[in-house]
Amino acid sequence: MSDDLFYLYDETEETSTRFVSFMGETTRFDLAITTTNHFYGKKLVMNIQNGRAAIIGPDDLKEEGYLEFAFNLSAEEAEELHNFLLLII
Repeated sequence: MSDDLFYLYDETEETSTRFVSFMGETTRFDLAITTTNHFYGKKLVMNIQNGRAAIIGPDDLKEEGYLEFAFNLSAEEAEELHNFLLLII
């Protein structure tokens, strides 16, 4: 590793991570939801099954197609995830 790296940031922070597994009508979700101050109140949501992650806040949940794109989900799967995330974000 080079000593010439230009860091945009290099911080350590205490976070809280919630692990949730639930079964929807179409699929099972295994999520890790990290709460941190780093993302201005948004949460880092990771789908443990496929390794995809997104930084999500209330504004992101209003964006049509966002969850489908971010987590590579069908419209039905995204609807189930959306309904869950509305409860916690």
